[in-house]
Amino acid sequence: MKVLVPVKRVIDYNVKPRVKMDGTGVDLANVKMSMNPFDEIAVEEAIRLREKGAATEVVVVSIGPAKAQETLRTALAMGADRAILVTTDDAVEPLAVAKILKAIADEEQPGLVILGKQAIDDDSNQTGQMLAALMGRPQGTFASKVEVEGDSVTVTREVDGGLETVKLAIPAIVTTDLRLNEPRYASLPNIMKAKSKPLANKTPTDYGVDTTPRIETVKVSEPPKRVAGIKVADVDELVAKLKAMGVAA
Repeated sequence: MKVLVPVKRVIDYNVKPRVKMDGTGVDLANVKMSMNPFDEIAVEEAIRLREKGAATEVVVVSIGPAKAQETLRTALAMGADRAILVTTDDAVEPLAVAKILKAIADEEQPGLVILGKQAIDDDSNQTGQMLAALMGRPQGTFASKVEVEGDSVTVTREVDGGLETVKLAIPAIVTTDLRLNEPRYASLPNIMKAKSKPLANKTPTDYGVDTTPRIETVKVSEPPKRVAGIKVADVDELVAKLKAMGVAA
């Protein structure tokens, strides 16, 4: 069984994003970029499935600028077998991403598509669900455990009330949550080997997908700074303050 893993290049989670002076977006100049943490978990899970003998090949794909090749090389160094880079400098929305991934999946015919539940830059949490709908495949989202058994995959999901377990017929779509696994670090020998692993370069046009944005960002601004709290001497003063703020009658 082949496993397809989409990965995204995002601002490193340790970096505090800065808004551009003109408010048109987030400043990416000279900012450290890395693989989306949820996608890193997806790569790790795909590699573990291959190590268990449940998968035969792990293919990673990224949609973004040419520098996203670095993100793919990281996935290859972790243990993925080959990579596909769909190069575009446009900001690709989740629906367009799902359409491109569907076209790639139609070519590759993976048994599983494993991807992060969301990207930490836009927090859309849409691509996996849209891909499942476009392909007509069953989906297991927010996975904290994945077990492949013959022609099916059992996914333990994180839900508001606790845990839910679903059994999906393969081929299927799975999106990963934080508690699924702990991604491995790429060793130096594997980093060197990753440079020689195959990486195909494509464009959205190759898959017949229009990436023109359907949503316009009007303005980006930082959240307001928290105002310092006020200490009160007793309950009467607290009630008086609340009344003055209009919180209490």
